[in-house]
Amino acid sequence: MPNNLEATIDIAAAPEQVWSVVSDLKRIREFSPQTLRMQPLGRTVHTGTWTVNLNKASGYVYPTTSRVVRFEPNKAIAFRMTENRTVWSYTLEPTADGTRLVQRRDVPNGKLPGWLQKTIDTVFGGEQPFEGALVAGMNETLGKIKQTVER
Repeated sequence: MPNNLEATIDIAAAPEQVWSVVSDLKRIREFSPQTLRMQPLGRTVHTGTWTVNLNKASGYVYPTTSRVVRFEPNKAIAFRMTENRTVWSYTLEPTADGTRLVQRRDVPNGKLPGWLQKTIDTVFGGEQPFEGALVAGMNETLGKIKQTVER
């Protein structure tokens, strides 16, 4: 069974500064080791915006699409992956010293499409190693965002 995943980091900057980085979806490739490209379709990102993406995992490169399902400036952005229905999000919480940034992967109904689960089991070594790599990537992503914003 796939799990919801979460990583958190505290950043010494105002939510507006963090938001300017995480809401620029084209920049995700600068931070995420699993994203080679994320291209929003349209002039501005908002709820309903579609993206075309190129991802990598365990030496495999594969395309995906997603749609922004939540867009609250300086608070949260989330996008649902078309192929597997997971929802990836960044949530910003003001703190006394700046911003707590939370990245999540939520699996609606607690399951992935059967073809994907089979791929994870046979190609990526099973759920635990696959999710472990995702969490490691999430922590790397947040660390790079922190470094960028705090410069």
